[in-house]
Amino acid sequence: MKATAGSTISVFSLDNPPTLNAFSEGVVIPVDKPLGWTSADVVRKVKFVLQRKTGNKNLKVGHAGTLDPLATGVLLLCTGKATKQVETLQSEEKEYVAEIEVGATTPSFDLEKEIDVRYPCEHVTREMAAAVLQQFIGAQEQVPPVFSAKMVDGKRAYKWARAGRDAAMKPAVITIYETTLLAFQWPKITVRIVCSKGTYIRAFARDFGLVLQSGAHLTALRRTRSGKFSELNTITIENFLTFFTGI
Repeated sequence: MKATAGSTISVFSLDNPPTLNAFSEGVVIPVDKPLGWTSADVVRKVKFVLQRKTGNKNLKVGHAGTLDPLATGVLLLCTGKATKQVETLQSEEKEYVAEIEVGATTPSFDLEKEIDVRYPCEHVTREMAAAVLQQFIGAQEQVPPVFSAKMVDGKRAYKWARAGRDAAMKPAVITIYETTLLAFQWPKITVRIVCSKGTYIRAFARDFGLVLQSGAHLTALRRTRSGKFSELNTITIENFLTFFTGI
């Protein structure tokens, strides 16, 4: 259990787990979000277990940075007084490993929707992909996906999209600090991206395809780091639940 300087907030670890009382004082739980779960699903499951085990029906649980259902990896949960740290944790840089398929697009920029358009892509080489990745480094404006949780006219953008209405998505300034080409297995390209809060990797995939003079969409995504929390620090939902059944 690691205490945060000047506070009683700790980090959940199976090696040195906090006491049940500590969850009210504040605990950060780095969860490895499973594929297919929403971030809210994870919060609900953990909140239910903790409220039952601690006997505190008013125990707060929140998350610092949404992950899409089709993404896995580091999702930081905060309990009790640690929920006041959500904005701070959310504002820290993130690291992702993304698999991008070149030559086709989908309306959601990922696998949530079927392929809608196919594009020529035979001209794309490993060297070209690596060079284009470097062009994305730095501060830039990024238009969020229509299928996202961005608020538009008082409603989530994805709700407008699913209702058949095109929401006007305003660009946001984001920063990409690092990009690395990890694998080139045509037509899929795997990249590592270190970026600021608010970066949509699905939108990155869309823009990557455009600069390659083709189309592209995200086929897999894993958040490998959120601030100082690496995927090596995480606990699976299964292990978390198993731990609490034994106490």
